[in-house]
Amino acid sequence: MTSSKTDGHDLRHLVSESPRIMVVDGSKLVRKLIGDVLRKELPAVEVVACAGLAEARAALEQAPVDLVTTALVLPDGDGLQLARVVRRAAVQRYVPVIVVSGDAQGHLESRRFTEDVTDYFDKANGHQALATFIRGYVMPEPIPGAHVLYVEDSRTVALATRRMLQSHGMEVTHVISAEDALDWLREWRGSDVAPGADLLLTDVYLKGELSGRDLLQAVRQEFGYGKRRLPVLVMTGDDNRVNQMGLLRDGANDLVLKPIEERLLVTKALFQLRLARIGRTAENAGAAPGGTTGQT
Repeated sequence: MTSSKTDGHDLRHLVSESPRIMVVDGSKLVRKLIGDVLRKELPAVEVVACAGLAEARAALEQAPVDLVTTALVLPDGDGLQLARVVRRAAVQRYVPVIVVSGDAQGHLESRRFTEDVTDYFDKANGHQALATFIRGYVMPEPIPGAHVLYVEDSRTVALATRRMLQSHGMEVTHVISAEDALDWLREWRGSDVAPGADLLLTDVYLKGELSGRDLLQAVRQEFGYGKRRLPVLVMTGDDNRVNQMGLLRDGANDLVLKPIEERLLVTKALFQLRLARIGRTAENAGAAPGGTTGQT
């Protein structure tokens, strides 16, 4: 297991060819289900299954882990407490802690998750999607042909971010304003390949009359694209929770806080792309003769 440094700052994730992943959940069945799909998704993985805080503490004292996934409610505490335990261990300081909850979106919108939590996952997406999500952190893989429409008015930031995305196999169309992005989407609307991109990545504050939030609202309202049809990641340096909640309630799939952390940005982008494709595949299968229409 190795760690990396960039510009004098430790990256917040450890990368390993044989990741050691801790799965914390009060249900033995859930631990087994998650462990089984992880072993299928990551053949070299070592799964450390723990029933609660006490077992997790003991396991962390024995050896470091590459990632922790935890239920929000545990028999002897909760996932937020576990996240604090992980952060107090020096060698675990930058390890991703993923909270799995049936109300992840609600917690996200109300900003109830603490800074100790790296990310959230809604259990309604299923264990296979969770395994794919985790793989994105420990072994990110490109999605062939994935196309990102990227909106950023800073040339310096845009250059760095484009390189991040392109280094992971994503095609990037960069525009500098919400108005340009809307023109792009209108050009592709009604075509066989609408909306013209697989993911929209936008900054909040942009030059021009329209902001990234205006663009988000147009995508969801004017164009009527749902979260699976066109996932939207919003980048923001605004730590105001009310503003963050507003973006999520307007239809952002997720937020990426500035300064941008490459692994986190790429993981969130790849996850949204994979989730959207899973949704479209299910929808197409549901539309087949004798099937039922899938939900997106």
